[in-house]
Amino acid sequence: MTDQAVETDGVQVSGPPAAEGQFLGRARELKELRADIERAGLDTIAGRKAPRARVLLVAGRPGSGRSELAAELVRQVADRYPDGVLRARLGEPDGTPVPVERTARELLAALGLPTVPGAAEDDLTADLRDALAGRRTLLLLDDAGSAEQVDALLPDSPDCLVVAVSQGPLTGIADVRPCTVGGLDTKSALELLTRYTGSVRITVDPRAAEDLVEACRAQPAALILAGGWLAARPKAAVADLVKRLNARDDEGTGLGRVFRFVYDTLPGPAARILRLLSLAPAGLADPHTASALAGCSVGAAHTTLDDFVALGLLRRAAAPLPQYEVPGCLHPMLKALAESQDRPGELQLARARMLERTVRLLHSCRAITETDQPEVRAKLQGLPRTLRFPTPRAAADWLGVRKPALLASARLAVADGELDTLARRLMSQLVRAMVAHVGTQEAADDLYGIHGLVLDVAERRNLPRERAAALLNLGDLDARTGRTDEALVRYRAALDAGREAHDPYATGRAMESVGGTHQELGDHDRAADWFGRALAQRLARDERTDAARLYGRIATSHTYAGRYGEALRNWRAAVAGYRKAGDVAARARALSELARVQEYAGRPEESLRTCQEAVEWARRAEDVRLQAALQMRLADTLDRLGDCAAARLHRSAAERMLGEEEPDLPESRADGTDPEHGANACEIRSTSGED
Repeated sequence: MTDQAVETDGVQVSGPPAAEGQFLGRARELKELRADIERAGLDTIAGRKAPRARVLLVAGRPGSGRSELAAELVRQVADRYPDGVLRARLGEPDGTPVPVERTARELLAALGLPTVPGAAEDDLTADLRDALAGRRTLLLLDDAGSAEQVDALLPDSPDCLVVAVSQGPLTGIADVRPCTVGGLDTKSALELLTRYTGSVRITVDPRAAEDLVEACRAQPAALILAGGWLAARPKAAVADLVKRLNARDDEGTGLGRVFRFVYDTLPGPAARILRLLSLAPAGLADPHTASALAGCSVGAAHTTLDDFVALGLLRRAAAPLPQYEVPGCLHPMLKALAESQDRPGELQLARARMLERTVRLLHSCRAITETDQPEVRAKLQGLPRTLRFPTPRAAADWLGVRKPALLASARLAVADGELDTLARRLMSQLVRAMVAHVGTQEAADDLYGIHGLVLDVAERRNLPRERAAALLNLGDLDARTGRTDEALVRYRAALDAGREAHDPYATGRAMESVGGTHQELGDHDRAADWFGRALAQRLARDERTDAARLYGRIATSHTYAGRYGEALRNWRAAVAGYRKAGDVAARARALSELARVQEYAGRPEESLRTCQEAVEWARRAEDVRLQAALQMRLADTLDRLGDCAAARLHRSAAERMLGEEEPDLPESRADGTDPEHGANACEIRSTSGED
């Protein structure tokens, strides 16, 4: 198994981008950690088999290089774990713990295993432990905020190894092996500076270089900032930087002093962009994010972000498109600067600009898949060039790279509570873009979370129509994953919300979904009753196509219950409805189902005539698969009537239609349901399609 990794927001801070992968120092710590892997645990000493994976803890302050040390350890021992390496970050850049449910879902996805949308945390962690049972896998859990986060993800396999990174101890996890990280040794710290400044400025004044290491408290993140500042000023002496740092009255860590010094030397516009990056969702920014936050051009923002990378203030993310990570150790300081130097109204305006830009990009991302429509092409041409995607593939790539930030944007916007209108538009466009590029089935996990956020906003703002839409969408996802009882509760709540909003579409959709759920539960009487209620509403609104489909769903319920007379009556009504609506394909399918029920009812001659009529309408509809299925049904009916020669002719015709292959026919059903799940295939949107 190859090395598998969940994309994290963590930032390596013990080496500059130019020297990435060249680890410095920490020989003693690495030796101790490797020895801890082999050392007997408490269970082994007591003569018991270890029940869980061994846990190594790398503890240290942000900026100390703790994540880099853990990553180097993983690199050195990864070959001992043939089932691969899994990585996840357990904390957001602002320090908020990542929910265990989300981390478990990401780790299962990294293993290539499906997850159930909306599954509970306990179920997901149990699935993760089952998946890792019997494997030799290495887990790197960065930025753990508590022992509970790590404990919930521990494999039950003693052959696995967990390397956790945290600021403090993980009290509560048995037999954890801690390693506390401080500053670098002087030799390694000087080598790190040399990577930025070159060897000359270090060797000509080694005493000043050592003083700089001391001023930085030998913290890798502080040394990177100092080295970046010197690299941007080739004529500046190391001693000059030391003098300027020592002249400052800043209190706190070496990282805080160096960061504030570097920040104060930035031009005003660049300093503003930097502190506003504390608003970037998940600590991930691209040129559009920075442009929208600061109100500058995309090109200027791109140049400034690259300058920040050279200074060590940002790190380029490993992505095919320009994306940058805000180091977690700098995020609290950037946030404090933004709150002290920008008014609350200005910060809220920056958030609003960022959300508005994201909404427009998502709209463009979805619309590029619909360019066969002239009005969509015209709208796309009306967008600024920087907001347009050249091809659907480029839009899909952007969506894939930015997905963690987009989902974080939705979560942050809903949590903020002050920009609910923009949040609703963002979530609506995000759902449509994901469905267009990924598909409903593949995106189900993410869609479940987004619909849950929509429901939160709808309940907070008392928006019954959107509450109904969110509940219907959540109910559909529950129904598809077999949580039928939960789906029924959602659909009933959606019905109440639809009635409160006086929304006939949501009300009818909810009644039909309640009926479909009862049918899935095997309660065909209640299913027929609810379909009948939905039918009455459709007939009152003269919605003929929907009414015909509901006649089919009622007929299906009666068929399951063995009431063939009622089923035949409703299928005939469905056929008549499709005939009036002029839907040839649906009429052919309804006739096919009518013939099926006639056969169930012991009327083979009537079934034969109806089936022949259905074949003719399927031919007119150019539905080859349905024609083949009907020809096979005709052959079976003729066999039962004793006409074997005619039956062979119809089978031959069916085989010719399908290339002489036995047809695998998941027929689209005339009652408008999904053959696999029996769920209503209708869709409801929570907001207007217009931007």
